[in-house]
Amino acid sequence: MVDRRRMSVSRFARAVTLGLPLAFLALGAACEEKRTFVAPPPPKVTVVQPAQKAITINRDFTGNTQAINTVQLVARVEGYLEKVLFRDGERVKKGQPLLVIQQDTYEARLQQAEASLATNKAKLDYAEGEFARYTQLFKQNAAAATDVANWKYQRDSARAAVSSSEGDLVLAKLNLSYTRVTAPFDGHIDRKLVDPGNLVGVGGNTALANLNQIDPIYVYFTINENDLLEVIERLKQQGTFEKNPTRTVYMGLGNDDGFPREGHLDFAAISLNAQSGTLLLRAIFPNHDFSILPGMFARIRVPYAEGVKAMVVPELAVGTDQLGYYVLLVNDKNVVERRGIEVGPQVDKLYVVEKGLKGDEWIIVNGLLEAIPGREVNPTRTTTPEAASAPQAPKGS
Repeated sequence: MVDRRRMSVSRFARAVTLGLPLAFLALGAACEEKRTFVAPPPPKVTVVQPAQKAITINRDFTGNTQAINTVQLVARVEGYLEKVLFRDGERVKKGQPLLVIQQDTYEARLQQAEASLATNKAKLDYAEGEFARYTQLFKQNAAAATDVANWKYQRDSARAAVSSSEGDLVLAKLNLSYTRVTAPFDGHIDRKLVDPGNLVGVGGNTALANLNQIDPIYVYFTINENDLLEVIERLKQQGTFEKNPTRTVYMGLGNDDGFPREGHLDFAAISLNAQSGTLLLRAIFPNHDFSILPGMFARIRVPYAEGVKAMVVPELAVGTDQLGYYVLLVNDKNVVERRGIEVGPQVDKLYVVEKGLKGDEWIIVNGLLEAIPGREVNPTRTTTPEAASAPQAPKGS
């Protein structure tokens, strides 16, 4: 029994010894099959050709808002400030009373001026009567020539006194009117600068408050010399340079999407700033709800050339590096190539291409991260709305 068991164990050992190498050989063969490299398929990209399109060329600028009228209300007469008739930050109307300066003094001076005028008028009436009477007596040889001359002098002096009194009366009325400060225009008033009870107008004009007119409102911005020359050339080509038309412009504030507010240019400086090489421009915009305040940052878009035919490509297809602007395109062998371009103005989500493309290239617009110059790709040709059929919106996006 023992020998048989030993023979069985021995046979099992020989079988295991012979089977293990075969198993390892089979496992090694299977591993070699799994390590075989299979190249991945070319990445998929979407390509589109440049589009020829009639566009409106815009120039974008940055500027700041400014009140159309600004005035500092001052005390033009001396006296105590009696009343403040507005609330700080209030919107006021033209002619609305705002402040009252001590009036009793100037009312008394007005009464004095009226009384002085009445007295001098009475003297004038008496002198004229006496002059007429003595003139008649002189003709009858009943009065001396010196009497006539004297009453003529009295009459002329009374006339001068009446004229002076009339001037004093006008000044008294004017000074009395200055005690009541009113709004010179519709606007937005700042806080009061002097509290009631203080003496104002002593030793000069005392500032009482500031008032701004901000409906409509101005936006000032500048254009550099190179852009100015280009705009002038475009306007000359259109025949509108010398006509000086009212040019529509658009504005966007910090929280605006695009340029939703419409206004127009109303001023351009007559010379460039020699230090900065820029020309000052001004646009005017409605501000009925007073939502635009002076000093705000503003983006300005000025359309200056309409219906210009240009080659455009989608904005997302254009990249930049140290060499400048470029696009990635697919050649006839489906290999990616880098093509340097020169771009013009940006119109909505399109770039105007001035140099570098003929118009029959296929430009990659989707899958740019996987598109490597010199590598093969699997392109899908399409026409994007941005490149072909998007409507032109002068207000921007």
